[in-house]
Amino acid sequence: MKTVAVLGGGPAGAFAAERLATAGLKTILFDEKLAWEKPCGGGLTYKAYHEYPFLVDNDTPKKFVSETTLSAPRAGAVRMQLEHPLVIYSRMDLNRMLLKRAENSGAAIEQTRVMGIERRGKGWNLRTRCGTAEADFCIIATGARNPLREVGTEWGAKDTMTALGYYVPSTQDHIDIQFLPGLEGYIWVFPRCGHLSVGICGKGEPAHALRTRLEAYMTERDISYKEGKFYSHMLPSLETPGWRSNRVSGEGWLAVGDAGGLVDPITGEGLYYAMRSGDLASRVVIDDAHGIAEKAAAYRAVLAREFALDLEFAATLAKRVFLGSFLCSSVPARMVQYIRSSPRFRALMQDLFAGTQPYGELKSRLLRNLNGTLQEALMSFFLNRVIPENSRAVL
Repeated sequence: MKTVAVLGGGPAGAFAAERLATAGLKTILFDEKLAWEKPCGGGLTYKAYHEYPFLVDNDTPKKFVSETTLSAPRAGAVRMQLEHPLVIYSRMDLNRMLLKRAENSGAAIEQTRVMGIERRGKGWNLRTRCGTAEADFCIIATGARNPLREVGTEWGAKDTMTALGYYVPSTQDHIDIQFLPGLEGYIWVFPRCGHLSVGICGKGEPAHALRTRLEAYMTERDISYKEGKFYSHMLPSLETPGWRSNRVSGEGWLAVGDAGGLVDPITGEGLYYAMRSGDLASRVVIDDAHGIAEKAAAYRAVLAREFALDLEFAATLAKRVFLGSFLCSSVPARMVQYIRSSPRFRALMQDLFAGTQPYGELKSRLLRNLNGTLQEALMSFFLNRVIPENSRAVL
C-alpha cells in the first residue's frame, strides 16, 4: 500500500492520520475547515485520557473539572464529586493540537474540500476543489454531514440528534446537567477556558423547539444568551436497527467517528469513539495480515469487540432513560434521587462519567451488589423496569 487518504480533519481523522504516518505510510489528510468550533461540551473522559495520556500531558489550554450537578423536574439537584475529572477543551484547540501532531508525524495536510471519490481498479480517484489526487485506501472522517454518499454510515431522520448552544463569556467550576420533561436529551453547562458552553441535545423535536427550551433555561439561570455566540450541529444517534445495518466499512475504505455513526446514543459523547475508531482503523490498515478486501470485515469485528455492540444496547436503553417513568415519577428524577441516597448507584454514575462502565453490564453490576434493604429492593425493581435484557451479547 503506497498512499492512504484521510478525508476529514476532526479528532477521528487527525488521530488516524497521525497513527498511519507514524507507521511510515504516505498519508494525506484533506479537510476544508481544519480546526473549528463545535456545539458540544468538549469533555474527554478518564477512559479517553487513560488510553491516550498525551490528552493530558500537553500545553494546549484545558480545564479539569471534578464536580457535576444533575437536576431533574420534581427531584431537585444533586451534586457529585467525580473521582476522575473530565478534561475539557475548546474543540478548536483540541482539533488544532491533533492536526499538529499528525503533521509532525509526517502526514501531509491539504486544506481543501473533497467533492467526490471514485473507485479506480484497486485504488481511488479523489476530486477536490484544488484538482485530483489518487490513493490506495481511504479513511472516511467527514463527520455527521458526510457529503460522500458512496461511503460511510447511512441513516434516516430517527438516527440523528440535534445539538445546539451558546458560548457565553462567563465562568464556573462545575458541570451542570439538566434533564427536561418529555425530551430524549438534556441541557449541559460545561466550563471551558474563557467561556461556558451552554447547550442542548435531543431527538424528536425540531431545532427551534430545542432552542426555545435552552433559552428558557438560560433565562431562569440568569445566563445571558444574548451575549453568547450561537452554534448548531447534527449528530448521529443511531436507533437499534441503524446499528445493526451500520455501514462502517467497504472495499478500500473504513469510516471513523461521526462518519461511522460512532456516537453514544444516550450521552451524545463522541470524542472517545472518534479517537478510538481512528486508532483502530489505522491499525487495520497497517496490518499486513489482512488484504485490502479483508480489512472491511476486520474493522467491523474489532469495533464490535471494543464498543459497537455496547452502543447498540445503549440505543435500546435511551428512550427508557429519558422518557420512561417509575412509581409516578420520571426515570431521570429517580436517578437523581438514587444518586443522592445510594452509594452504590452513585459509584455506578461515577463510572459512567468516567466512561469505564459498559451499558450492557449495568443491571448485573448493581444486582450483584444489592444487600437486601428496602431501598435497594426498590432499586432492583427500578432496574428491571428500565434496563431491557441485552439482545445481543457484548463481545
